[in-house]
Amino acid sequence: MEKNKMDATYHRLRLQVFLGIFIGYAGYYLLRNNFSIAIPGLLKEGFTKAQLGFALSAVSLAYGISKFVMGIVSDRSDARIFLPLGLLLVSIVNLALGFIPALTSSVAMMFIVLFVVGWFQGMGWPPCGRVLVHWFSVNERGGKTALWNTAHNVGGGLMAPLANWGIAVIAASSIAIKSYNGAFVIPAVAGLIIALIAFLLVRNSPEKMGLPPIEEYRNDYPNKEHKLSERNYSTKELLFKHVLNNKWIWVIAVANIFVYLVRYGVENWLPTYLTEVKHITLSSASTSYLWYELAGIPGTLLAGWVSDHIFHGRRGPASFCYMVLVSLFLLIYISADSITTINIALVAIGFLIYGPVMLIGLQALDLVPKKAAGTAAGLTGLFGYFFGSFSANAVLGWVVDVAGWHMGFMLILVASILACLIFLTTWNVRGQSLVK
Repeated sequence: MEKNKMDATYHRLRLQVFLGIFIGYAGYYLLRNNFSIAIPGLLKEGFTKAQLGFALSAVSLAYGISKFVMGIVSDRSDARIFLPLGLLLVSIVNLALGFIPALTSSVAMMFIVLFVVGWFQGMGWPPCGRVLVHWFSVNERGGKTALWNTAHNVGGGLMAPLANWGIAVIAASSIAIKSYNGAFVIPAVAGLIIALIAFLLVRNSPEKMGLPPIEEYRNDYPNKEHKLSERNYSTKELLFKHVLNNKWIWVIAVANIFVYLVRYGVENWLPTYLTEVKHITLSSASTSYLWYELAGIPGTLLAGWVSDHIFHGRRGPASFCYMVLVSLFLLIYISADSITTINIALVAIGFLIYGPVMLIGLQALDLVPKKAAGTAAGLTGLFGYFFGSFSANAVLGWVVDVAGWHMGFMLILVASILACLIFLTTWNVRGQSLVK
């Protein structure tokens, strides 16, 4: 391909695939936490926080396992098919939650269905990570990954008003289902549309389009030898040589447990906590949820820029600084009485918590060859969701039932401080230089 034609093609396709994974991943978050909006309505049906927290934990357990397993599958699959397929499946399950009342009639049934939701959700991150490392080289990846990661916040933020819209529509209709089931319907319809858009936009790699590898095109290699690990590895090699044998992958995986406990401890219980303890209406709580999510966009972008330009590819220092500030604003959130102070604290926590969430995933990508990107990110996700998010749902729900909200937030605060200490150990680790 001629150089001028190659430049135009690369520019067009990089923008196209980025939009594809951004919109596609935002679609997953329209369907990730809808159950948290339905919790206040389910509490009125007689369920306890411990029961609903246990049911909600199914998403985390399944997602953690699936992100690891599907990460391995994703590394050997076409991201163009893999990403929208998962979104299509999770949209269908959410539609079932909306229109089949029996699926929310018991804790056991909710657990099973939410486990299926979590499993399909695990098909979102790995193909996006795969696309990022194939289309963007190391010295730009921090900023690009940070920008992509704000899809969390766009999708998560839009989920709450869309879910409330669904509740209002069902409440005003004559359909024989509970109004809170509407929290699943409209986001699911949006997910089906977004799955099609993602399929039309995403492309697996430059090489599949007849272009040279991004490192060659931008003259930006991950090592001094200018060598690329582009051969296909066996599953055994991916797991044992490049992921499980890397001590820093294990360190950031443990850190991810505590980061996710903080993230979902605040996020998943926000509507219930604000309506029950702070006596705020569900509509106002949903608005607070939206601000919390949207605040993560500038916070994530800043985290990527800081890790690239101030710490020169070291992700640990930026994560440490962010988590110190998260701990401070958690204290303000717990003690706040006015809606203004509550929202300021939530905006600050949302601004800060998504930085480490993104940086841990990015660091996992940095620490391994491109062909192992989904597997490495899957392992850190397994720890974050299987242990961290599970604790934020099931354990936190039980603690609040037994000892009250104050003790619940003390658990979240301790997790935040432990994350700070672990990130300190990675202060001087620059992942790109370790990839051979």
